[in-house]
Amino acid sequence: MSSRPLLRLSAFVMNTTSHILHGAWRRPEAQQHNFNSLEHWVSLARKLEEGKFDFIFFADVVGLYDDYRGGWDKFVETGLQIPSNDPSVIASAIAYNTENLGIAITSSVLQDHPFSFARRISTLDHASNGRIAWNIVTSPSQNPSRNFGLPGLTPHDERYVWADEYVDVVYKLWEGSWDDGALIQDKTSGRHGDPSKIHKINHEGKRYRVEGPHLAAPSPQRTPVLFQAGSSPAGRRFAARNAEAQFIISPSPEAAAPLIADTDRLVVEAGRRAGDVTYFQGLNFVIGSTEEEARRKEAELEESIDIDTMVAHLAGGTGRDLGFLDLDTPIGEIESEASRSLLQWVEEAVQGRPATVRDVGLLTGRSSRVVGTPEQIADILERWQDAGVGGINVVNSTIPGSYVEFIDHVVPVLRERGLVQRDYADGTVRRKLTGDDLLPDRHPAAAYRGAFTPAVAAAD
Repeated sequence: MSSRPLLRLSAFVMNTTSHILHGAWRRPEAQQHNFNSLEHWVSLARKLEEGKFDFIFFADVVGLYDDYRGGWDKFVETGLQIPSNDPSVIASAIAYNTENLGIAITSSVLQDHPFSFARRISTLDHASNGRIAWNIVTSPSQNPSRNFGLPGLTPHDERYVWADEYVDVVYKLWEGSWDDGALIQDKTSGRHGDPSKIHKINHEGKRYRVEGPHLAAPSPQRTPVLFQAGSSPAGRRFAARNAEAQFIISPSPEAAAPLIADTDRLVVEAGRRAGDVTYFQGLNFVIGSTEEEARRKEAELEESIDIDTMVAHLAGGTGRDLGFLDLDTPIGEIESEASRSLLQWVEEAVQGRPATVRDVGLLTGRSSRVVGTPEQIADILERWQDAGVGGINVVNSTIPGSYVEFIDHVVPVLRERGLVQRDYADGTVRRKLTGDDLLPDRHPAAAYRGAFTPAVAAAD
């Protein structure tokens, strides 16, 4: 039995047909084209809970990626994240049909006003008995911005200034608007709540004016578990201040280690502790009973992957139409106000020469792929853990097959080594991860606990 800490497991999915490994949906066994079916998601969630996964993690977008070869036909023709449904709508159904699985949903600061978003999350956290997580993103494409009335994409670092105010508002609502004990519900006296313990937040900022109070009483976690998924300098500073978990896509353990160490340094500078952030590495797996079988299955997977759509996907997050560039154009020559971390990831993956546009398509599906027997895969995951990774975001090629194989063949080996949990701990998803239902006092959201009392309001 290993003395290593537990690796956390998350299933990385999206309420669409073609999410990451484009073209794989055409494989005979693939069922992700049934994404409109509620039973599709409920049955997957039950399987993940059977395998003691910590989270089902829903990615999301609120618009098309930027043009590829001058337009958006490619996205529709190949099902590249269109159509795409709202994951928050099906979260309650998943919660009702599971007992322990954490449910992480992606929501951009662009797509919802913080007041209505805070209310939705509190409702889901109540409905799930405290199993909701929020992946905070800033939508690095033009079309989502225009869908919500903006003339174009907000500059990269300014989007994180926007995100800072957004989380400030929801923290005030979740942590400060209601004191403990405000909800009484005494049938004898008829007193339902204590107004002296419920407060308006009166937020006034650059983008938002929110009076309050929060309309939902405090949920089991108050604030959901906080994920973040940016590796740019601005993104890592934001994660250092706010995130409890960060989704990374480093090309190797060797590349992940300095990124994690530097982010931990930023966490400490932000007044928190190294270890307050758990790093989830995105990996996809090809599993065989022998290495030879695994390599054969990898070759079959390669045949089904649409490289051109892979380029279109990653290019769509760069702010540049890579479809018109020569495939040998160095990545370093591409300037963008969009998702710089994506191009950085490709550059890190290529060793000994400049990364090119061609590498975008070739490496997107390969660089984070782990191929081998369950024992070999367990060895490789230990290397990732040694680099500072605390969780694995399992990317699928097919649903449910990728997760069924991982649970049936890899999880037993990881469990035997003591690398993953044998059963769930009690309580909320945050308690399962950290031992506490609420954010620690050193998190910036905690500063709003008790901040809106009548005495403080009078002083202001």
